[in-house]
Amino acid sequence: MMPAARESLLDAAYEALARRPWSAVRMVDVAAAAGVSRQTLYNEFGSKEGLARALVRREADGYLTGVERALTGHGDALRRLTVTAEWTASTAQENALVRAMLTGCWSERLPSPTLKAVPSSSAVPAQRRADGPLPSPGDFVALVRDRAVTVLAGPGTPRSEAADLARSCELVVRLALSCAAAPPGEGGVADLVRRALPRQLTP
Repeated sequence: MMPAARESLLDAAYEALARRPWSAVRMVDVAAAAGVSRQTLYNEFGSKEGLARALVRREADGYLTGVERALTGHGDALRRLTVTAEWTASTAQENALVRAMLTGCWSERLPSPTLKAVPSSSAVPAQRRADGPLPSPGDFVALVRDRAVTVLAGPGTPRSEAADLARSCELVVRLALSCAAAPPGEGGVADLVRRALPRQLTP
């Protein structure tokens, strides 16, 4: 199957989930919305559980792609960490699957695939990856923190400075997640980040 068709099926599943609980989403409806047969859907994902894992994996990847874009964008360390925090908070507010992955709070409306790897006999490489382990909330914090340190510290940074930066990066991620649960006040996420980070990262 072409990757575009797989994306169409995942789009159809995501749109169906926006309208009704996952328990009420039917494979035949997802296939029809994507313009393919139900057998094609099963060939691609194996089962409804396989479709759920693929959907969660795609949303996780989309979130992490946005993190990478924020961290490698323009500006100093404070600016890039602020953009990362804003992306995390806004994505968690707008995307129920990302919010569930980042917080570990899965509502009854959502699929809740097990985070550990499941046996996979799929011939589809993308599905074999989706059947692998899915990130936990702690995994996401570590992934974003470690990537931020790699991008912002640069080669030759003293170990103590890198450790301080790692603590700051983790604080920013956890702060952003708190904003998803309780939206920030007038200054927004940026004001919280500026007040929370140590003096050496602020202008």
